[in-house]
Amino acid sequence: MINPSASGWIDKFFGQLTNRLTVYPNSHALSRAIRDTGFIYGHVLSFTNLDTRETKGWTTEEVTKAALLNALFDVYRLIENNEDTPAFIKKAIIFYKEMQPGGYEFLKKMLPTAPASHELEDILDDRIKTNSNIISRNFSHILTNALLFMDVLAFRQFLLNSEIPEKYLRKLEETVMGIVTIALQSKEDKSDYDDLLIKLFESSVRYTKLSQINTGDMETAGFDYFESKSEKNYLLDMAAMAIWSDGRAQQSEIDFLYTLSERLGLSDDAAAESMASFDVFIKINKKHIPYFKYSNPVKHFYDHAAQSVTLLINRNKKRLIKELSNNGELMLLLTHSTHRNLNEKEKKKVKKQLLEICKTVPSLTIFLLPGGSLLLPLLIKFIPQLLPSVLNENLERDGE
Repeated sequence: MINPSASGWIDKFFGQLTNRLTVYPNSHALSRAIRDTGFIYGHVLSFTNLDTRETKGWTTEEVTKAALLNALFDVYRLIENNEDTPAFIKKAIIFYKEMQPGGYEFLKKMLPTAPASHELEDILDDRIKTNSNIISRNFSHILTNALLFMDVLAFRQFLLNSEIPEKYLRKLEETVMGIVTIALQSKEDKSDYDDLLIKLFESSVRYTKLSQINTGDMETAGFDYFESKSEKNYLLDMAAMAIWSDGRAQQSEIDFLYTLSERLGLSDDAAAESMASFDVFIKINKKHIPYFKYSNPVKHFYDHAAQSVTLLINRNKKRLIKELSNNGELMLLLTHSTHRNLNEKEKKKVKKQLLEICKTVPSLTIFLLPGGSLLLPLLIKFIPQLLPSVLNENLERDGE
């Protein structure tokens, strides 16, 4: 059995591969096959080259790690037209070092005699742990993992050009986020959870910030930068994933996808296939994917995150009361937040001062990790509800 959390798993992985002679005719065909496994959708349910019996008992992170390796190797076989696994591993390591210069510091600490496959294991392990916040990772991993397909597209560019085109990954990420935002704007019936979905995506990006992304319209989205069908269909699939809610697509959403497909230089059939593929994937596999067991999975994330934040506040109540008691301005602002909307200046003060408190309470340092800021509004919302006495006392003193 392969254990993707144990050293040496990559060598075992290549020893267990099936269908090693199956090479897809082009990148588009490979991308469609990878999409069918669920990798592009952020939740892997099968492998193109590995018997699923080998994956029994694997965690979501282990499955994702092996799926990323599998997809990278398939791209290598297609472009290089060989199955030289040592050569592939060497290329993959060079690729990731170029993709993140100065990163992967652990590689410098490895013994010079360490096998290259072990280096790649550590890189992939680090790669899938982008979102370190355990609360966010539990519920937003499907979004983070959906963006992992960008590694596969970038690796293809690396193999074709012997380098990653300058700003390729940033441009790809910006375009994906721009499309997701425009897709959600196309909805006739918008909700607060559509805005939260954008924030979930934002917590998963690596190269840019949402504020730097062009979210105007499709005419200025920069689609011309991407030429291959695999890139264009990935953009289309991300849009289809963003607007999916409960299987009932609104006409404005359908129109948007067809317009996007045309703007990308794809056919109407491509838009129809993208919508149908994701819908069928969810309907068939919904019971296996916790994220999609609910009519509004983003609301489900919010509800569960709220429960987790409430638990953290209760467990650290005494320490929080002590810290808040030493900050009269923060207490007053939190109290006012229960009666009126704070202005932007006040919100920034509350956020900054709460983050300072989080630094002093070990259990609350998760709010300082990547994705943690997504949950900070919940902390601001629930502190007055769960610690009303200390805040009311402060308000009484202020009124004396």
